[in-house]
Amino acid sequence: MKKFSVVIVGGGSSHSPGIIKSLVEKQEEFPLRKLVLYDISEERLKVVDKICKQLIKDLKEGVEYVVTTNPEVAYEDIDFAFAQIRQGGLKMREKDEKIPLEFDVVGQETCGAGGFSYGLRSIPGVFEMIDNIRKYNKDAWIINYSNPAAIVAEATRRKYNNEKILNICDMPVAIQLSFAKMLGLQSYDELDPVYFGLNHFGWWTKLYDKNGVDRLPELREKILESGLAASHDKHHSDPDWKKTWSNFKEILEDFPDFLPNTYLQYYLYPKEVVEKSNKEYTRANMVMDGREKQMFEEARLIDESKGKHKVNLDLFNAFGDFMVDVAASIAYNKGNRYLVIVENNGSIPTLSKDAMVEVPCYLRSWGPEPIVIGEIPTFYKGLIENQVAFEKLAVDAVFENSYQRALEALTLNKTIPSAKVARKILDKLIEANKGYWPDLK
Repeated sequence: MKKFSVVIVGGGSSHSPGIIKSLVEKQEEFPLRKLVLYDISEERLKVVDKICKQLIKDLKEGVEYVVTTNPEVAYEDIDFAFAQIRQGGLKMREKDEKIPLEFDVVGQETCGAGGFSYGLRSIPGVFEMIDNIRKYNKDAWIINYSNPAAIVAEATRRKYNNEKILNICDMPVAIQLSFAKMLGLQSYDELDPVYFGLNHFGWWTKLYDKNGVDRLPELREKILESGLAASHDKHHSDPDWKKTWSNFKEILEDFPDFLPNTYLQYYLYPKEVVEKSNKEYTRANMVMDGREKQMFEEARLIDESKGKHKVNLDLFNAFGDFMVDVAASIAYNKGNRYLVIVENNGSIPTLSKDAMVEVPCYLRSWGPEPIVIGEIPTFYKGLIENQVAFEKLAVDAVFENSYQRALEALTLNKTIPSAKVARKILDKLIEANKGYWPDLK
């Protein structure tokens, strides 16, 4: 069985231990010959390395383990790059969330003005990463996990035609795991979904179990009766995420045709979301005071105990299983079916061919093969077309260095009430993102 070399780009992330845990646990399905942690921050790499030392003891004999800040060392001999970079770190995420809230507009990491701000920062960083990988390695698959995935996917489509680049997101998996648990199942992949939309902007229309039975009608009734059960792990079970899960029932009551992605709350109820938001303490602060502090605390305890402290890996849970499953399906030409982000090309025939949609795809060694969803109802089509236009204009702003395209994008976004508000937010975001954004003229 062929073995593979994997680099985790952004290896200093608090999500890395969860990904490495999955790689270790899935060595039979996806055997490794080398595992690389790469980051531009030596400090963060050292912290994650300390935490992962306990994990890598379970790597099979002969697997090389490398920790590096050198891109040539990281990329020269790899088959897969798992990319999870965050340009500007959590400090810039905090600005993404708080600046829109100053104007009573949704402040969220990947949606609305915050997602726009993050997207314009991410595109140059993702391009630099891809160029560096291709400089040292022409054939590696890049599994991009970097947010905001929808905007990034549109940008990589334009520049690289997404050749051996697959953009993915774990949120549908997180939600689907909650679905599975409510139905008495154990794993997200015990349900075969039919799903259409964009990243953080989509709907489930069918949920088939392994007997071919559509469980969606049964699940809909359960959710309408008692709400969506909170997800299984610590990361998605804190008070802020529980509020997100509780909003699911409200969306379903108003729009009962399909099961929604939880992020739709920001687009369907922007006013109510802002009213419930703490403008001084957003999700970025929760992550800094939670998962980030816990990671550094675990590293401190390891040092103090001279390596004897047993790390609580549940603190760093990420959906690494999904990333590894995707890579294994490509590596061994399994053709397994997963929700990933691809160019539409007729999967949803009433949408533009070059829209980057999130739909079920069979993953082969040559790439994703999307299923045909067919036509979708007018209400959902209208919402998606508006969001696609926003995403394309956001990428236009980067490619054209255009203030006008940026203003058009924000004006079009459903979370922003007027062009005047869009301009005020844009001007403040330009100031906040100096050194990260292109020079918009």
